[in-house]
Amino acid sequence: MPIDLLEPFTVPFVQRAVIGGMLLSAVSALVGVWVIVRGMTFLGEAMSHGMLPGVAIAAMLGGSLVLGAAVSALVMALGVNALRKTRRFGQDTGIGLLFVGMLSIGVILVSHSQSFATDLTAFLFGDVLAIRAADLWLLALALAFVAVVSVPLHRPFLALSFDPRKAQTLGLRPDLANVAMLVLLTITIAVSFHVVGTLLSFGMLIAPSAGALLVARRIPVVMAVAFAIGSFSTVVGVLVSWYAGTAAGASIAATAVATFFALAAAVHVAERRAEHRPLTGAHS
Repeated sequence: MPIDLLEPFTVPFVQRAVIGGMLLSAVSALVGVWVIVRGMTFLGEAMSHGMLPGVAIAAMLGGSLVLGAAVSALVMALGVNALRKTRRFGQDTGIGLLFVGMLSIGVILVSHSQSFATDLTAFLFGDVLAIRAADLWLLALALAFVAVVSVPLHRPFLALSFDPRKAQTLGLRPDLANVAMLVLLTITIAVSFHVVGTLLSFGMLIAPSAGALLVARRIPVVMAVAFAIGSFSTVVGVLVSWYAGTAAGASIAATAVATFFALAAAVHVAERRAEHRPLTGAHS
């Protein structure tokens, strides 16, 4: 009997998982492109891992895990922003130190409490199939906020990405734009925690946007393509999880990364063919 590939999408919790993954893809597309263009990839990775202490503390206190993740990621971002002003070492050194420090605190908190024994996998890798209606509303609210902030700040973000000094000359207030970008990055990482966990949230933030930058150049088009890649990864990842019995969050993130490498290979082949096309014509 042939397998009906669409059968999982008739299940309510799978429907919520797909909708949640698509909402997260939209948020990540709006922020992830700027993270790559601005060279903030290492910071994004550090923040995605640095939110573990906030998640652990929130769980111990019985509070909101997403709020704990947001606070922890924001502390990380503010710490990096403060350390970048020093001239004694580069910004990447400060990021590395805070990354290791925050992650160490998180691991200590998790290992100290026996109550985390069954929850650790969900903390680290997420549980997209456990998304509730309230989580979807939270993701939708995050998407609305990120979109409302991103639209008027598009020009300052663009100027800040290519020439901060010129942005200052044009009166675009690059320092304020930088803080706004850190806030948006914090929100994105925090809301992605429940979908793909602390360790995989960075993959959904970067992989679709990196893949989109391979095939598009204009920022709005790149964001649209990144959303398409993220949504595709969500659908395929959920299907793989359903039929192969794998972790859904990890399957989604792995699909996003695999899609990036597939696009990179396709672009490379296309460029090689374009290089050799004139030579073939010359010989004929």
